[in-house]
Amino acid sequence: MMESLLIANRGEIARRIIRTAKSLGIRTIAVYSEADAGLPFVREADEAIAIGPSPARESYLSQERILEAARKSGAAAIHPGYGFLSENADFAEAVEKAGIIWVGAPPAAIRAMGLKDAAKELMQAAGVPVTPGYLGSDQNEERLAAEAETIGYPVLIKAVAGGGGKGMRRVDRPQEFAELLASCRREAAAAFGDDRVLIERYIANPRHIEVQIFADQLGNCVHLFERDCSLQRRHQKVIEEAPAPGLDAATRAAICDAAVKAARAVNYVGAGTIEFIADASEGLRPDRIWFMEMNTRLQVEHPVTEAISGEDLVLWQLKVASGEPLPKTQDEIVMNGWAFEARLYAENPAAGYLPSTGRLDHLRLPQTVRVDSGVEQGDEITAFYDPMIAKIIAHGATREAALSKLAAACAGIEVWPVRCNAGLLARIAVDPDFRAARIDTGFLDRHDDSLVATEPDLTAIDRAATVLSKKTDDDPWSALTGFRIAGPNDNRVRVRIDGHLYWGRAHPDLEANAFEMDETTVLFDAGNAWPISLPAASGVEANHGPGDGAILSPMPGLVISVDVAEGDHVAKGDRLLTVEAMKMEHSLRAPFDGIVGKLQVSTGTRVSENQLVVTVIKEQD
Repeated sequence: MMESLLIANRGEIARRIIRTAKSLGIRTIAVYSEADAGLPFVREADEAIAIGPSPARESYLSQERILEAARKSGAAAIHPGYGFLSENADFAEAVEKAGIIWVGAPPAAIRAMGLKDAAKELMQAAGVPVTPGYLGSDQNEERLAAEAETIGYPVLIKAVAGGGGKGMRRVDRPQEFAELLASCRREAAAAFGDDRVLIERYIANPRHIEVQIFADQLGNCVHLFERDCSLQRRHQKVIEEAPAPGLDAATRAAICDAAVKAARAVNYVGAGTIEFIADASEGLRPDRIWFMEMNTRLQVEHPVTEAISGEDLVLWQLKVASGEPLPKTQDEIVMNGWAFEARLYAENPAAGYLPSTGRLDHLRLPQTVRVDSGVEQGDEITAFYDPMIAKIIAHGATREAALSKLAAACAGIEVWPVRCNAGLLARIAVDPDFRAARIDTGFLDRHDDSLVATEPDLTAIDRAATVLSKKTDDDPWSALTGFRIAGPNDNRVRVRIDGHLYWGRAHPDLEANAFEMDETTVLFDAGNAWPISLPAASGVEANHGPGDGAILSPMPGLVISVDVAEGDHVAKGDRLLTVEAMKMEHSLRAPFDGIVGKLQVSTGTRVSENQLVVTVIKEQD
C-alpha cells in the first residue's frame, strides 16, 4: 500500500478520500486554491499546499502546479477525485512519468472512452448496443442539421468530449437547431476545449441507468450492480438510487454483463461507470437499453453503491492502484437493501434554480443519515466551483423505507442566508409518482410546478404567525389584529414572508423552528427557509414587481454573449444576452415587446448579482 496520497481535488470528495486514506494509515496531502483556504478538507489533511488563485484553470486544473505540489510533498500517489483532471489522459500520463502512482484509469482507457463518438464505435465493435445517431467527423452545420432531420426530431446534441451534463442540448424543431448547436458548441469549448458534437435520437421516456464496474491490474473485472440516475434537471443528476426500480433479474444480468464487457474492451483498471439510456415506455427490457458513455473515474453518486454493497469504493481504488487484486470476486458481492442520494445545492428553485452564493451563517445538516459535505457552518459558497453543499445518503431495507428516511432528512435541513434546494428534495421524496417509481429523465420538468415552493403553504404561514406573535412579549396583542373586548378572540396575524403579505393564524401549541440573525427572523419549514417579519417592521406594505424594463443579472458571472444592440426592436422572450456562472449558461430575455435602451455591459464583462445590464423600453400602443 502507498505511504502518502495527494488529493487533486476539493470539497466533499477530498474529505471522503482523506477519511478512507487515514483509516489505512496513509499520509494525506491536500491542495487548495485561495477561495478554499479555510475549508475543512484543508484542515483535515496531514499536509496542505496552496496551488494558486480561485479560478479552477489557475489552480485545480493546473497540471504543473499539482505536480509541483506532489514533488514538494513527496507524495507517492495522486487521487484525482471526480471532475477537474480526473479524466484527463495527459495528466494521468504525466503523473505516471513522474514516478507517482495514478489512482485512476489507465491513460489509454481514458482516451478510448473520453470521446463519445469514438467510444460508441468501440462499443459497437465489442458487441455492446449503442443509441442510434450520427457519430461522423463532418462537423459542418448543414451536415449536422441534415443528420438531425434523418434521425428525426427531437434529437440530442452532445459534445464529443462532454460529461456531467455540459455541452448537451435537446432540439425539438428544425428551427431551433442552429441556435442550440451554437450554444452547445460554446459551452463545450469552454468546458472541454473541444466544440465537436454528435447527434443522437432523443428517447421519449428515457431512464438513465448506470453500472458500477471495477477492474484490477491482474485482469479481474466485476460489477457492483446498477444505479438509477433518471431524476435530472438540465442533464444534471439530482437524486440517484440503487438498485434501479423495475429492473428484473434477467435485465439486470444483461446490463451488468454488458458493462463488464465494455470495461474489458478497453483493458480497464480501477473504478468506472458504464452509463446506459433505457427506453422505459414498455418497461425495462434488455433490447431497449443502449450504451451512452463511460465515466473513467469515481462517480459523485458512488455512496449509494457503497450503501447497498457494504463496500468502500475509495478503499478499493487505493488497493487496486497499489497493485493488489480486487477485494472480492463477483460471487462475493451481495446487494443489501435500497439507497438514495440527494444532492443539496446552493441554488434557488423558486427563482429558476439560480445559483446562490455567500457565507453559510446557519447550516444544519441531518444527523440520522450519511452526509458527505465539503463545507461547515461559517464557510462560504463561491461562484468559482460547483454549488454543492452536501450529499444526503439514506439506506433502508426497502425502497419505501429508504425514501422515508430521505424525506425526513431533507425536510430537516436548515441553510441561511444562502438559498438551497432542500425543500425541493423533500417534496420529491414524498411525491406519489416518485414513490411509485413512475420516473424518467423528464420527471422534474413535468412536476416542477408542484415540487418547487414559490410561496409558503398554509401551515408555514400559521407557523410564521405563531413565531411573530410570540416575539411581541412587551405587547403580546400587538401582532393580533382581531382582539376584541368581551368577544371571541381572533388569532389572525398579518405577516410578511419572503417579501409578500399573508394572513396567518397564531397557535400557541404549533411547533415552529425559527432562527434569528442580524435582525432577520427565518422560519425553517419542510426544507424551505422563509424570512419573516411583521409588516410594521418593514415599513413597506407592497412589493414592486418586475415590468419596468430594467434587466438585472440574477447572479454573479461572466457575460459570454450580447445578442442585441441599442435601438433594436425586440419581442417578448427574445434573448438579450447570456451570463455564465457556476459552469452554466443563463439567458436573459426581453420581458415584453420593446426597444433596447442603454446596454451597460459587453461580451467579457464580469457582473455582480442584481447589476443592471440592459434596459428594454416598452413600445407605446
